[in-house]
Amino acid sequence: MDVLAIDFGTSSTVGVLSIHGRGTQVVEIDGSVTMSSAIYADKDGTVFVGRDAERRARLDPSRFEANPKRRIDEGALQLGDLSLPIADAFAAVLRRVGEEAELLLQRMPAQVRISHPAGWGPDRKQILRDAALKAGFPTTVLIPEPVAAAAHYASLNNGRRPPGPIAVYDLGAGTFDCAVVGVSAQGFAVLAEDGLPDLGSLDIDQALLVHIGREVSHSDPAQWQRILRPQSVSDRRTRRSLLQDVRDAKESLSRHQQTEIPMPEPFGDVRVTRMELEALVRPSFLRSGELLATTIHRAGLTPDRLGGVYLVGGPSRMPLLASLLANQLRIAPTTQDQPETAVAFGLHHVPTGGEDSQLTVPAFAPVRPQPVQQPVQHQPPPQRPQPPRWTPPPPPPGRNWQKPTTYGVVALALAAIVTTIVLLSGGKEEPVAGPAPAKPVSCDQPGPKDAQGFTDCLRRIAAVIPQRDECRDAPDAAATVGAASAVTCVFKDAKGSNAINYYQGVAMTGLEDGVRQRMTKGKPAEGTWAADGLRGRYVAGVGARSGIVLFGTEDAPLSAMLVSTRSDGTARTTAEMVEFFTAQLKP
Repeated sequence: MDVLAIDFGTSSTVGVLSIHGRGTQVVEIDGSVTMSSAIYADKDGTVFVGRDAERRARLDPSRFEANPKRRIDEGALQLGDLSLPIADAFAAVLRRVGEEAELLLQRMPAQVRISHPAGWGPDRKQILRDAALKAGFPTTVLIPEPVAAAAHYASLNNGRRPPGPIAVYDLGAGTFDCAVVGVSAQGFAVLAEDGLPDLGSLDIDQALLVHIGREVSHSDPAQWQRILRPQSVSDRRTRRSLLQDVRDAKESLSRHQQTEIPMPEPFGDVRVTRMELEALVRPSFLRSGELLATTIHRAGLTPDRLGGVYLVGGPSRMPLLASLLANQLRIAPTTQDQPETAVAFGLHHVPTGGEDSQLTVPAFAPVRPQPVQQPVQHQPPPQRPQPPRWTPPPPPPGRNWQKPTTYGVVALALAAIVTTIVLLSGGKEEPVAGPAPAKPVSCDQPGPKDAQGFTDCLRRIAAVIPQRDECRDAPDAAATVGAASAVTCVFKDAKGSNAINYYQGVAMTGLEDGVRQRMTKGKPAEGTWAADGLRGRYVAGVGARSGIVLFGTEDAPLSAMLVSTRSDGTARTTAEMVEFFTAQLKP
């Protein structure tokens, strides 16, 4: 099957084409492996992309947008007198890559795969889906960028898988994203992800611009302000030209110790050294490294248990970055000659389960990090096509369940509270309100269980909790509410102790009345959630001593309830419970 992979970036876009039987090749546009993501809207409504857009920007910079992806939440771009919907702007960029691929193939690719930041929610991904349709792509799959990057690096070394999960440090033009991706023979899974919206190569450019402004602005402060805040076409042209020179200087300093930045009149040219640039970016790089370390910890890992730390994005060429990360993590990061193309190549290595007419990537089964020596057991193949699942070995024996410590007593008491709460509801299975999916999932019967008691259906709603916390089969809890099966997990965080029950065969509506009766302090908060092809509702509130969250899926009778108590005996607030659900429990 011919597959076109597109890494749609903030400042540049890369296409890689996989031609059936002939391997992969970069789609060169205007003689380059990367195409500018910039767009320009002419007076007659024609939208130009890439180098054509940048060339026309000299005529009227007000009709030009260099980074449309960064403005995804604005709904539309005002380009001169034209208001261009953001999906149409994205579609123009995607269509340009598609046209070049079609020239190589002499036909439209059978499938198109497009990357997106791991932190994008359903609304942003829907805009990308709409853009793909407007670009004329009949079959499209969306894949998180860190999954694609991990898949690329996992495909190197003659296809030998790394000995553990991969940490991805992705410093793009608009944002910084980091993720820990589990890698196994069965697929990939994002174990934890985070990012910084205010760190990217564009922010580095801005810091360098401010730096040179300190050097020259004193000679003509009024003219410098006209460059920073252009009022005329001439001012915009001057600003755009200076920004390009600043960007070129930044890239040159990755190879040389110093460089010259040509300045517009009346200012003299400015010499900038690598040391000066590093002083500007060091605080931001340190902040990003700390966030990566925190993300690795949230995945339940330490750097020494990783299969590697991989750098993605053009700014990762800066020598300072690799040395800072090595000092912070005590593990040397790895990059390649063209880090800009890693995601696009990696899109071809991600198993997607075939064509995706709904324009969504299948949910990857979470991969539990394990030492290399431990064997991996596999579930029997399911009856219907879906991403392969991974079955963890039995958890190591501990005292929490056999001879409870103080924490064990608290955790078991919380688990008992969970059961007490759901006793009020009667546990009748009812469909969750909302539209029925095109292919309903049957989770009424228990199905095969792993050593912790999880079935494939329960793992859909449990996300990564089984990889971080102690869980066990809970037949008593299942019998209490009339569920086909149930699993109880207990864990402790910085604020207190928590217990969560996952139920298969009981929808959220079957438990909701009883749970709401226990939320006696203040008004409960409720909302919807969506992730990796699943959709559902949640309700969060506070009882006499505990915070409570109940959530469930729309497409199957799957539900879960968390009970959380602070170490000092007080309850968390409703807002804290919502944040807890969003950050740690949401599938």
